[in-house]
Amino acid sequence: MSGATVRLTKHHGLGNDFLVWIGGLEGRGSELAIRWCDRHRGIGADGLLLANLRPDGAWRMILFNADGSRAGMSGNGIRCFVQAVGDSKPGTYRVVTDSGEKQVEVMPTDDPAVIMASVAMGVPAPGMPSPSWDAVGVHPDRPVSHIDMGNPHTVVGVDDVAVVNLVHIGTQVPDVNLEIVMPGPEEHAITMRVHERGAGVTEACGTGACASAWAALQWGMLQAGASEVLVHMDGGDATVRFDSPTEGGLTLVGPSAHIATVSIDL
Repeated sequence: MSGATVRLTKHHGLGNDFLVWIGGLEGRGSELAIRWCDRHRGIGADGLLLANLRPDGAWRMILFNADGSRAGMSGNGIRCFVQAVGDSKPGTYRVVTDSGEKQVEVMPTDDPAVIMASVAMGVPAPGMPSPSWDAVGVHPDRPVSHIDMGNPHTVVGVDDVAVVNLVHIGTQVPDVNLEIVMPGPEEHAITMRVHERGAGVTEACGTGACASAWAALQWGMLQAGASEVLVHMDGGDATVRFDSPTEGGLTLVGPSAHIATVSIDL
């Protein structure tokens, strides 16, 4: 396909932006993600999503970060993905990711370029800390949780997310997604910022919102027995539901917006 022109769509979930290529070539995903996601020499995005329809009717989603690394799952990315493959049509979509099959329910909004989607994200699992985590030097009194949401997360409770040098800390643990979290400002809410593996500081992170919500519940930052939490991020708000759709599971609810359709040479 050398010299061919392909059609991409660009979407964002709360400012976390992705390119989607339906029929994309997995073997060139890393190379093309580096080129196309470059914000100065390419189109610009946090990641590239490759989409292919399987014989069983499920969609296959493969995610490459902006640096070309492959990631197992993205809560914002999968909403962008279903908006692209479903052309914003409401309904239930089965999406097979590197972290397993996810069910996504798409709901329309008053804006034809925007959908709301709920994603059954699965049950959080204990994660492994980055090999360089101890070098970060987080105070032992601070709550820290290492969580696997289909990709690795480290969540740290802080007094004020606005004053933390997130770039400095995040670049010390580049092999995990790092979230810093504080309670509120509402009773059933948390505020989160994120440094993502393979992308750097982003405006939002869906798996990070889930990991942060789960950690906050375990720490007692949220009221025991809470059914859901509003997660404030730099790019906007998402909702995480607990024990949904089954006990121990998390459901992520948030928007996806179509930005543009782009033709670009391979």
